[in-house]
Amino acid sequence: MKENDLDKIERYVNGVSDDSEKAWVESLFLNGEDNNTLRHLLEKDWNSFISDPSTSEVNLSYLLDRVHHMIRKMEYRKKQTGLRRFIRIYMKAAAILLLPLMIAGGLVYSYLAQKGETTASQQVSSTIFSPKGARVSFLLPDGTSGMLNSNSKLTYSLPFNKKRQVSLEGEAWFDVMKDEEHPFEINTGSSTVKVLGTRFNVMAYPEESYVEVVLQEGKVDFLDKTGDRTVTMLPSERLVFRSSKISKTVADPSKYIGWTKGRMVFNNDPMGEVARRIERWYNVKVVLADKELEKYSFRGTFEDDKLEEVFRLLSLTSPIRYKITPRKLLPDGTYEKEKVTIYLKKR
Repeated sequence: MKENDLDKIERYVNGVSDDSEKAWVESLFLNGEDNNTLRHLLEKDWNSFISDPSTSEVNLSYLLDRVHHMIRKMEYRKKQTGLRRFIRIYMKAAAILLLPLMIAGGLVYSYLAQKGETTASQQVSSTIFSPKGARVSFLLPDGTSGMLNSNSKLTYSLPFNKKRQVSLEGEAWFDVMKDEEHPFEINTGSSTVKVLGTRFNVMAYPEESYVEVVLQEGKVDFLDKTGDRTVTMLPSERLVFRSSKISKTVADPSKYIGWTKGRMVFNNDPMGEVARRIERWYNVKVVLADKELEKYSFRGTFEDDKLEEVFRLLSLTSPIRYKITPRKLLPDGTYEKEKVTIYLKKR
């Protein structure tokens, strides 16, 4: 492990790293359970920490509360049978990650105590991340539950119950715990979704050109920050915010929340959107070889089907053919994504 890599980890646990460094460190601990260098580094830090007599007076109760909160989230995730393998890996990574966090937290606590402050008065940022090709359930401190879709991130600050605000990058389904005195707010950049207690789905991937909200139950206020507009949504309504324009239509929520049950539903969706959703779902690269394909729309429901089966069925009902290219080992030691190239059938 390079010296500048250690600097990145130190900045991460001290809360001063930028977005690219955060992504690198989170990926390291999520996928680095077989990294011997990382294991030895953490073991060395731990031995140094427990052998230091000055740390025995540090009160880590607040940090242990955070650990307890993370464990509760993990226990909730265990119930989601479709994610068992991912959870085992994530929990191993979380156990390793907590070690440097507690070390850094103890040092920060000691520093603040010297200034007459307490960690309880400091806001701590927490992030829940769902890697590509995975779906992750979550349980927030106020009792709000939900699920993150592939390649999504949910960020919030602790303490949380009195200021229920989260930031979303990607797609998430929420079942918000009702609290009339403390509205629940979801920030997606240029817009905010504000609710008291309800069930709904929000899609706000940074690479997409729109934000989508689908309400299953309750009532939602959608706030456009750029135009200072508020639109109220009722059950079975779909709102799309694109290029400063807001459109609202009646929709079947089951299509838009099917992903939470392992179902991928297409209902007259254009090929471009179908390709993007398959990319996120299976963590592959989908290439449209013929521009004319963008004119076609597709219908179909897939439930835990393999990638090959999805395209086989699409090709039976649509004028397409496809080619799947396996992952390739690149010169730098990383793997290229599996690629699916879609062609228009010649008549």
